[in-house]
Amino acid sequence: MPSEYQIKQDMVEVGRRIYQQGFVASNDGNISVRLNENEVLTTPTGVSKGFMTPDMIIKVNMKGEVLSGKMKPSSELKMHLDVYKNRPDVRSVVHAHPPTATGFAVAGIPLDRYVLPEIIISLGTIPIAPYGTPSTEEIPLAVREYLQDHDAFLLANHGALTVGSDAFNAYYKMESMEIFAKISLTARLLGNERELNGQQVGKLMEVREKLGVTGKNSTCVNCGECAYASKDTAAGQKGCGCDSNPGIKKTSEPGLPELKEAELSDLVSRVTQAILAKMRG
Repeated sequence: MPSEYQIKQDMVEVGRRIYQQGFVASNDGNISVRLNENEVLTTPTGVSKGFMTPDMIIKVNMKGEVLSGKMKPSSELKMHLDVYKNRPDVRSVVHAHPPTATGFAVAGIPLDRYVLPEIIISLGTIPIAPYGTPSTEEIPLAVREYLQDHDAFLLANHGALTVGSDAFNAYYKMESMEIFAKISLTARLLGNERELNGQQVGKLMEVREKLGVTGKNSTCVNCGECAYASKDTAAGQKGCGCDSNPGIKKTSEPGLPELKEAELSDLVSRVTQAILAKMRG
């Protein structure tokens, strides 16, 4: 277990990264880490996340009351605390405004298509939590609806939220969400965001289970049979990805070659090694 000071340094570094990546501007965004059952470290309001120092980090209790620190916590602290109360496994929350992912949030388009193996394994699908007024209880309630099944969320007309085991883990999920949004947008502009079929997604789900990423995106509401889509998948738009749903192009159709078993096994192996390397990092 790292020291409290080391955790503060990690939060400062994550703040620097989200600022340099352009995921926040001015004083936007906030980061928190849960220390124990009743103590949380959180970033201050009115300070650029790219220019924080460890002494600026504030300690609060689970009621949001300041225990130590000279600055005031962000008004978005309610959202962080609600996540911790409803997901005991979560130890860190990052809120930012990554431009492309936030563009999807503003457009009302969830990132719920099964197109990238790395994202399927690490995040599954990314839903949109309904709009809520910042700094009120509306956003925590909106996020809570999806919280048990997801680690990354778009916030309608607001930004994005990720949760993780520590500050870096939550930040890496924010990075993954934004690169997925960029690739998805590029594919759509090119006219064809080609989804993986049910068999391919199923094998990737097996990798998720081996990595311990279980209990998420396990029920398909489109066909009622497969385990490849989450409850928020846009039913009737692109389909769930399973073979019983006609809403998606199968890879057996002309012009869409089906992966051979050896090719698929190699793909799964490479993706698994990449994910493990990232988790170790």
